[in-house]
Amino acid sequence: MTTLPQTTSSRVDLAALADVVTPWAIRVAATLRLADHIAEGHTALPDLARAAGADPDALRRMLRVLTGRGVFAEPAEDTYALTPAAELLKDSGAFGLRAWYDLDGMGGRMDQAFGRLLDTVRTGEPAYPLVHGRSLWQDTLEDPELALSYADLMAAHTTFAAPEVVAAYTWPERGHVVDVGGGSGSLLTRLLTARPELRGTLLDLPQAAEEARRALAAAGLGERASVHPGSFFDPLPAGADLYLLTWVLHDWNDADALRILRRCAEAAADGGEILIVENLVTEGCRADVAAAMDLRLLVLFGGRERTPGQLDDLVGRAGLRVTGRRVTGTGIHLVSCAPAG
Repeated sequence: MTTLPQTTSSRVDLAALADVVTPWAIRVAATLRLADHIAEGHTALPDLARAAGADPDALRRMLRVLTGRGVFAEPAEDTYALTPAAELLKDSGAFGLRAWYDLDGMGGRMDQAFGRLLDTVRTGEPAYPLVHGRSLWQDTLEDPELALSYADLMAAHTTFAAPEVVAAYTWPERGHVVDVGGGSGSLLTRLLTARPELRGTLLDLPQAAEEARRALAAAGLGERASVHPGSFFDPLPAGADLYLLTWVLHDWNDADALRILRRCAEAAADGGEILIVENLVTEGCRADVAAAMDLRLLVLFGGRERTPGQLDDLVGRAGLRVTGRRVTGTGIHLVSCAPAG
């Protein structure tokens, strides 16, 4: 039998990187809402198992793994407590991680696609349809609960990044912005709040558009914001001052991303501007994060994280030209474009 190289660091690092037990145990803990149950006082194993709807012996054995990893604590036998890591698994935890790990929601459903990563690497095609029988976009179109789960995940991500994006760009003080594929409206809400004389239109598929309508109204922006249910592959509302594409293009292969950009170019033909917000692949401290996201996008949608050069190529082929670039402190790229003619 072949053995690993005789260096402790190589052996330990590879074992840690290849571990599948801990990541899935964390996802099950998130799905069962163990952190919230413990926070509510269900700390003893029998009580915790009842609250979570779990088999006590199986739950104990899973928690043995997670306490050993420091995710939960066991101050007394079969009695559990939260650690700083477990606090992140509460519904109210930072970054919305519990929902991302929830195997009953879209976050966990996306993670399950990695079970067919081998097929993606062999064929270059997304694995999500192989695991779930239909594309992720079909899931969101045909299952309202999955559509809502996906919209909530995207909103949590955008809400976290929105202050940085809004601060990084010189937005018009007045005029009209179309948020193309704007999801449930978290970024547009932030932008219109920061620019009281700006008007906005959010365009997305009907389920997301309805969520955005409610969110914008709840923020008191109903008079300055409208929603346009529809697809960004169809003609967009024309004549706006700015068309915003926030983490839209990376969900699509080059052919589809080009179609989206061309729709923006058509709509902005009378002097409008297009702003693309993406995490582009560059050298630096976040290169590993971009690489992981690039693989995730391939597995889920057949999309990709592009380099600046790859994005510029798409921009040019869409009949646009780059007019400005900004990079935020966390590596978010803002690329402004205008019709080339």
